[in-house]
Amino acid sequence: MIEILSTSGLASVQDIGRKNYLRYGVGTAGAMDQLALAVGNILLGNSEDAAAIEVPMFPFKVRFLEDMCFSLTGADAGAELDDKDIPPYWVHHAKKGQELSLKTAHHGARAYLGLAGGVDVPVVLGSRSTQLRGEFGGHHGRALRQGDILSAGTVTEPGCARPESDALELGVEPPPYALPLGDEVQSGQTFVRVMPAAEYDCYEEDSLNAFWTTDWKITAQSDRYGYRLAGTALKPKQTLELRSHGIVPGVIQVPHNGQPIIQLRDAQPSGGYPKIGTVIEADLWRLAQALPGTRLRFVPASYDDARLALHAVRDYLGKLRQLVALYRLSQS
Repeated sequence: MIEILSTSGLASVQDIGRKNYLRYGVGTAGAMDQLALAVGNILLGNSEDAAAIEVPMFPFKVRFLEDMCFSLTGADAGAELDDKDIPPYWVHHAKKGQELSLKTAHHGARAYLGLAGGVDVPVVLGSRSTQLRGEFGGHHGRALRQGDILSAGTVTEPGCARPESDALELGVEPPPYALPLGDEVQSGQTFVRVMPAAEYDCYEEDSLNAFWTTDWKITAQSDRYGYRLAGTALKPKQTLELRSHGIVPGVIQVPHNGQPIIQLRDAQPSGGYPKIGTVIEADLWRLAQALPGTRLRFVPASYDDARLALHAVRDYLGKLRQLVALYRLSQS
């Protein structure tokens, strides 16, 4: 078990999200950075759908109420276990009474605290994810608060049950370095690949050129529901009036002011704004780690590009599973 000692707000329990409920008007929810969640679960030997704590604002602090293995993935949040600095994308072992502090994001926007066995909250509509707008799932359907107590599920990885002196600790190469796209690490920009969507051809040529060749700033009005962007206003060839229709995370809609909105994990499942593009599934984690103020650049992608990018992500996770399994076997 762990106790939440302090939180700056909006930390929540998230897993891979709800599948097959969009038709009923229920959004997907789930971790914004699905890749960070997956890596944390692999490091701990958890099932792929195990839940973790998503921390989008800092500082954040917890106390371990029992000896426990935990992982930190996603943003490099200046983590300390008691007074000792600890790295991200690593498995650590905490003793009862130790305190974990996430101070500030040096790189990235969201950190993920995974527990051996996963965060144990009730399954609602096939998921443990918190749906903040609907106020269900996760821990009482809300963001975590000071004083909340969370339990971990059943530990399946033997190394996580060892005494602290013998506990296995290992880390992996973070996705930004393993799956680079453009000059993100050095430039401070975030690149995401985008496929044209249904109303793409309805926009003026100058607007389409600006869409691909200029930066888009993520504004402070961005959250789990969607990223609101600021840049050159996109102009349609003629007024577009559409009926509400289905949308999914990654869809880029353009409201009447011409400033795009990228729909994300907590987005409603339908909307009437025209769609100019869709961020490919393999790059949604890049958006999740982009802070307000970050400059986005859209990279044109085909269906084949999107498929190959998804294969690259799956290959990365597959190699991690093999390496982690081999390491644990060598230490047994």
